[in-house]
Amino acid sequence: MGNGESRVRGLAARAGGWSARHRWAAVGIWVLFVVLAMGLGSAAGRVDVGDSDQLKGETSTAARIIEDAGIEEPASETVLVQAKGGGLTATDAEFRSAVTAVVTAVERTGEATDVTSPYESDTISKDGRSALVQFDIRGDSDTAGERIEPVLNAVEEVQKDHESLRIEEIGGASMMKTFADAYGDDFKKAEYSAVPVALGILLIAFGALVAALLPVALALTAIMATMGLMGLVSHLQPMSETANSVMLLVGLAVGVDYCLFYLRREREERAAGRDAQTALRIAAATSGRAIVVSGVTVCVAMAGMLFTGLAEFEAMGLASLMVVAVAMVGSVTVLPALLSLLGERVEKGRVPFLRRRRTDGGDSRFWSAVLKRVLAKPVLSVVVATGALLAVAAPAVGMKTQNLTLDQEFGDSLPIVQTYNRVNAAFPGGSEPAEVVVKADDINAPEVKAALAEFRERAISSGASRGPVEIKLHDQQNVAFVYVPLVGGSDQDTAGASLDTLRDEVRPATLGEVDGVEAPITGQVAGNKDFNDQLVGSVVPVFAFVVVFAFLVMLLSFRSLTVAITSIVLNLLSVGAAYGILVAVFQHGWGASLVGAEGVGAIITWLPLFLFVILFGLSTDYHVFVVSRIREARLRGRTTRDAVQHGVVTTAGVVTSAAIIMVAVFGIFGTLSMQSMKQMGVGLAAAVLIDATIIRGVLLPAVMTLLGERNWYLPKWLHRMPDLTHDESPEAVAPPVSRDDEGKRVPV
Repeated sequence: MGNGESRVRGLAARAGGWSARHRWAAVGIWVLFVVLAMGLGSAAGRVDVGDSDQLKGETSTAARIIEDAGIEEPASETVLVQAKGGGLTATDAEFRSAVTAVVTAVERTGEATDVTSPYESDTISKDGRSALVQFDIRGDSDTAGERIEPVLNAVEEVQKDHESLRIEEIGGASMMKTFADAYGDDFKKAEYSAVPVALGILLIAFGALVAALLPVALALTAIMATMGLMGLVSHLQPMSETANSVMLLVGLAVGVDYCLFYLRREREERAAGRDAQTALRIAAATSGRAIVVSGVTVCVAMAGMLFTGLAEFEAMGLASLMVVAVAMVGSVTVLPALLSLLGERVEKGRVPFLRRRRTDGGDSRFWSAVLKRVLAKPVLSVVVATGALLAVAAPAVGMKTQNLTLDQEFGDSLPIVQTYNRVNAAFPGGSEPAEVVVKADDINAPEVKAALAEFRERAISSGASRGPVEIKLHDQQNVAFVYVPLVGGSDQDTAGASLDTLRDEVRPATLGEVDGVEAPITGQVAGNKDFNDQLVGSVVPVFAFVVVFAFLVMLLSFRSLTVAITSIVLNLLSVGAAYGILVAVFQHGWGASLVGAEGVGAIITWLPLFLFVILFGLSTDYHVFVVSRIREARLRGRTTRDAVQHGVVTTAGVVTSAAIIMVAVFGIFGTLSMQSMKQMGVGLAAAVLIDATIIRGVLLPAVMTLLGERNWYLPKWLHRMPDLTHDESPEAVAPPVSRDDEGKRVPV
């Protein structure tokens, strides 16, 4: 057979063959697609998730009432004036002078409206040592963070003149600016670091600059095209900044991985003596097909986020799905064309001291040594590896999830966190009050006014709030806003109980007695609770969808019931171990100082479901690639045991390189200041590391060796299902071999 022409079937093989024959056309089409996607996306603009889209339930109802009424809620700010020692109180002249100075300074900026002195609003703490100056920021609340700096500077100037007092600002706009600065700096750091890190690892893996640049170029063009597509799709499904960040993370990971799989196989075949055309055809039929199977499975996993009913998750899921699909298509179309164009020039820019790292298809010495021991005692290997993973996963049983408070998210790294804690200590719940949005046919009707007054009274008498409860009327829209500081403050469990009291007891007995009145309760605590409730309700459907459809894709792709089942079980073990590490580090604090996560005490609510979907998808990369190679060797006539060893050791290099890149990129997120990003980075990095070592290097080969021919079991009643397998490389291969008891090769 040699290097002669052979027909292979399969979408990836046909796409790769066409691209290699029409290489300039393939490259041109890809460039045109990327440019068009970016241009059309930029022209269409991006629609972001709105407040009324974020959640279902009361939070969404409140946002809808506000939007329908055309009310623009301004960003509210508060300046805390607090005595540093035990001497001064709000009645002292110096204290009053400081309050007056704050009011005057804030008004002079021209950015504030409705500036209210604590002596007018009675926002003075019970001990008399603290007082709040409250005001709103003019203009659109969504952009208030961009206009708050002059006000912050004015407050700082007042502080300089009153050293015996603490004068600090906090509120929606100032926190928005804090988040934007921290979030923006964090992601710039991650984005600027990720590409050089990936390129450096690829340079070490390939030893040649051109070969290392190809995966990064493919990933970046896939990301650019997807950013344009997100603008177009956002008019049907609104997007968000978080979705954009997740898309960048996933796009870089899978884009580099897919290109790496393809390129390494092509180089391996050329090193084995194939001509360039044949090497490309083999890579298309094998690695190309594995990329398609992996890509489809990852897309299915990402689609699971669409079942949460949460707009933010739906945006993340759709954005991730699109970038994976684009990277997959690029890997099996433009990549073969580029490899065909470059030919031997793919070796250009070789690094002299890395010349010996060239891929020649040889076995990995390290993994050969590991596999020799694993396959010699497969039962022991399965027991030890499974036991270790279950032990690592054990802490996940006691997982506590919650939306992180400001101090949990940033620790003591930001001054505003200390202000947040001081306000909550002096005025429990004052920094994050519950907001009751009251809609009536006539907001000034006597029965409505009486109900509002009774609600304010009962909110305090019920123990849900210590006051002051503020009511703002919008007469023209027949809407009222009632702001209720919740007892519990930053203690989310206690604040949640106070919210339940308002919703289940106070509201039904007051506003609920008036016909035609709507009174949904929203706010930070309410939003967190509604988000948690909705997320918990979506866990089972999402898990079921991802597992069932991933199982079906694996079953159709390998036509083996056993392979499909083992892939699901191994992926679940990997996810479970990642959960265990997260809980151990961030909840129990074991080794938390190593990643700067002391005192968090909980896992952010959205992360477990997000990690499950992402990890289940990404774990498939390695699994499909390794099992495809094992199946290929088995169909060529090797014994199952030898096929397993051949498949693992010959893919060890590419799996190790891909894993190192993923761990490095995800690890960058583990160094960021925000705990939510840190948790995501550590969880993803740990799971990928476990997956590429214990799962693929020990458990998978040991389990497949124990199963033997049962690996390829398919019940007769399933034989009629579609055949999505492919004709693995038709070229001649070395004759099947087996090994003696000492591991030496014995010809068959």
